[in-house]
Amino acid sequence: MKMMQLGADGPEVSKLGLGCMRMSGPVASRDDAESVATIRAALDAGVTFLDAGDYYGAGHNEMLVGQAIKDSGEKAFLSVKFGGMRSASGAFLGIDVRPAAVKNFAAYSLQRLGVDVIDLYQPGRLDPDVPVEDTVGAVAGLIAEGKVRYLGLSEVNAQQLRAAHDVHPVTALEIEYSLATRFIEPEILPTARELGIGIVAYGITGHGLLTGALTTKSALGDQRGESPRLQGDNLIRNLEKVDVLREIAGRTGCSPAQLALAWVLARGQDVLALVGMSRRARIAENLQELDIVLTEETLAELDTVFALGAIAGDRYPAEVMRLSAQ
Repeated sequence: MKMMQLGADGPEVSKLGLGCMRMSGPVASRDDAESVATIRAALDAGVTFLDAGDYYGAGHNEMLVGQAIKDSGEKAFLSVKFGGMRSASGAFLGIDVRPAAVKNFAAYSLQRLGVDVIDLYQPGRLDPDVPVEDTVGAVAGLIAEGKVRYLGLSEVNAQQLRAAHDVHPVTALEIEYSLATRFIEPEILPTARELGIGIVAYGITGHGLLTGALTTKSALGDQRGESPRLQGDNLIRNLEKVDVLREIAGRTGCSPAQLALAWVLARGQDVLALVGMSRRARIAENLQELDIVLTEETLAELDTVFALGAIAGDRYPAEVMRLSAQ
């Protein structure tokens, strides 16, 4: 496993992180035993960074992670997002990142995870009506109490990142970053690097687009299918780009998904690639990307085909985009 330092003031973690969100999808599709086994197998393989959220399955995700790390001889670095609100049916209800709510969410997360301290704690989104300084100040208070080790942020713009960092040093920014989603490069990424903030990149395959498995007739059975870029004329246009990705991957000797992940891993030593897995069988496949070396010619070709703005359509529906970095 390749390792990296997470931000200027952070610890050493694996360059590849395990995203646990999909383990807490619809109840009918859950396989808790396999999910726990996947987390433990990932830890055995050297993946130390585990990403969870208190609103993934209404606490189910944290309980899974807690079960997986209990009595484990492997050291896990726990990254937890808070603030998202969903109904019993899973419908998005908004964001609550008021200081009192932050402390309440943290208390429940510690209980479900079965730990005394959360390594990296971050709001999943910010509320435009709650100053970022107030939310970050609440997390800073938890750090002072010894309940949290490091402050993180998720889906914020460069101005919000600076404002938060002025209150308390931000260790990592979790944000979507892939060949299909490069909006962070003009301003957000340079700001993070200036401030010594690590990047935790999620959405590596662009909501499934870059796997090469989608067609105009295929449908994703989860929230990824709500992405405007995977619908109608946007999907038709975007699949033309994926055809080129598939051809480049064939020349490189890997799958389109592996190439997409290798590209993210090549973006810098300060970029951690978060991969969602819920089956042990996928661990070996994703670990192979750590050994893929992309030539300068291949990187240049990918940069041309997937230049900023090349993919049509927003990555989320309008109500989620309103709360996301752009």
